[in-house]
Amino acid sequence: MPDNSNQPCKIKEAVCIDTNRVYDSCADKDCLEDLRLTFTQEGQAVINTAASVRARSAEVLNVLIDVEKMPFNRGFYTVDLTYFFKVCLDTVQPGCVAPIQVDGLATFNKKCVLYGSEGNVKVFSSTFVSDENDTQLEMANTNPRAKVQTVDPIVLDARIARPQDICDCFKCKVPKCVCRRFIGTFVDDSFLPNDRAVVVTLGIFTIVQLERDVQMLIPAYDFCMPKRECSYEQEGPCDAFRRIRFPVDEFFPPKEGCLQDSYRPTGCCDNNCDND
Repeated sequence: MPDNSNQPCKIKEAVCIDTNRVYDSCADKDCLEDLRLTFTQEGQAVINTAASVRARSAEVLNVLIDVEKMPFNRGFYTVDLTYFFKVCLDTVQPGCVAPIQVDGLATFNKKCVLYGSEGNVKVFSSTFVSDENDTQLEMANTNPRAKVQTVDPIVLDARIARPQDICDCFKCKVPKCVCRRFIGTFVDDSFLPNDRAVVVTLGIFTIVQLERDVQMLIPAYDFCMPKRECSYEQEGPCDAFRRIRFPVDEFFPPKEGCLQDSYRPTGCCDNNCDND
């Protein structure tokens, strides 16, 4: 008799679920060259006296997304993305040993075209409120929604430049949620005669998805029952330390191509590297 212990559970029924379906997506690796940084008044004063700058890190603060239907191309939409980056700089001041840290704001605009199908259904729903009338939610529709997945960019270059040499072609209003991440008030777009500018080059990876609400029929195997018991047993710090694998690679750095995961269980090793 064949052993079916490793076979997946049989499908018990088909169930209808309301979920988000991804109709189209794209992935990009962009190199954003010579983005102008905008500083607060205090930060601009530090930049004006700096001898040089070097970038420490960059962070994605927000991405504004706008989805518009394309004319004469049914089912396709343009996705307009506006990125806001916070770039941390170290400025080297003449006669100072320790650098002064300054944060600057960079913006970038990107557009892509994705397929999102068609649909103009209006959706009305409510939420339950105990002992009161149910709250009516705002009307929604089935127009596609864009979702952006990104990681913090890699700073490839940072340098001081003359304002007249910078082409700041894209300008937009900075959202309040972005302004709150900086201390002080941003300077306006006009440069004073003695002002200096800083440009950075960033590398960023992005995935853009276009999705909409759909009802889908899927196979159901069984209910998801937790297999772990609820417990509140606190172990001692030494017990947790004993389970950590000895960091051999920290004492004996491996050669290229033989890097091992520090959390790999004891006994799992790459024989091709060990036997060299």
